Amino acid sequence: MFHAWKVSAVLGALLAVGCGGKDPTPPAASAYAWKLPAGFPEPVVPGDNPMSEAKVELGRHLFYDIRLSGNGTQSCASCHEQQRAFSDGRVTPVGATGDRVPRNAPGLANVAYLSTYTWANPVLETLEKQALVPLFNEHPTELGLTPRFEEVLQRLRDDARYQELFRAAFPEEAEPVGRDTLVKALASFQRTLLSGEAPYDRYLRGETSALSPAAKRGMELFFGERAECYHCHSGPHLTNSFRVRDSTPEELQFFNTGLYNMNGNGTYPPDNPGLFEFTRKEGDWGRFRVPPLRNVALTAPYMHDGSIATLEGVIDHYMAGGRNVTEGPFSGDGRANPNKDPLVRPFTLSPDERADLVAFLESLTDTEFIQDPRFSNPWE
Repeated sequence: MFHAWKVSAVLGALLAVGCGGKDPTPPAASAYAWKLPAGFPEPVVPGDNPMSEAKVELGRHLFYDIRLSGNGTQSCASCHEQQRAFSDGRVTPVGATGDRVPRNAPGLANVAYLSTYTWANPVLETLEKQALVPLFNEHPTELGLTPRFEEVLQRLRDDARYQELFRAAFPEEAEPVGRDTLVKALASFQRTLLSGEAPYDRYLRGETSALSPAAKRGMELFFGERAECYHCHSGPHLTNSFRVRDSTPEELQFFNTGLYNMNGNGTYPPDNPGLFEFTRKEGDWGRFRVPPLRNVALTAPYMHDGSIATLEGVIDHYMAGGRNVTEGPFSGDGRANPNKDPLVRPFTLSPDERADLVAFLESLTDTEFIQDPRFSNPWE
């Protein structure tokens, strides 16, 4: 059974309200004062949801508020913890009603720059659209707003602080507490989650001592032709899913990395089919978006289903050219998956070189980001 994230409640919600579903081209000039890390370009912002400090502050309150779940038990932050670079440390998340979500919760550093959202959804092109999934999805239930949404809205309307925050963020609205404004505020807050002060960033800005000798050797491997990590993990955020305010549209990219090959026919576990869920093309089994690597040492476990526990394990997977699952319902040799990208092929590293590559990945950790009070829980 496929989890119908692209239909049912989610697309119903998309059709019901705008929520950033329009052309994401921003206005010609923005009055919002971005606090961009050095060298970072301005992110793309939907024209119907311009940035404002008031929206960001409202979004921060909503992001951390458990009242934003149907049963009042979870918030966005339950699966996106600041100290973990806004991931959750679990193999896969558990929703407010106990449903297991089949895909690993990604970190949120620099999500403003991604071309698409979630692991393999080509239609979620804005943070506004993406927010509808955890809020309203029912298969599986995440925050579970669909059956109790009016009750949730009333909780917010009854709170004096929210009355002030919503009115400041959306002064033109006769009734500012609603689905559209809620989603726009959440998206605005997430666009401010910018991480660009890791040792790697300082090194690129000329601070040669910011990286250890091991991390420098690991960087050479990462961007070299032996490990070839950079072919997919490219650009400023080490992913080929990237756009900025002045970007021209490019073809969306999703890749199969040989994690599975069930029964030798190229298929993946049925609750994680990758891009195939949307296209129904056989060659799209197991194709997922390339995750950014900012703060990757904080966001374990790894891969779309959280099935690799450590960075060392991820490197071993790629050194082997894929994964051979030898037992269980998902058995099959992913190394021989017919849909696997040709760049995923075996290579050899010594134990010291493997450790160097890990040291480089650890140099992508931005401790200022995970301690920044602008991104912290305002209810504490």
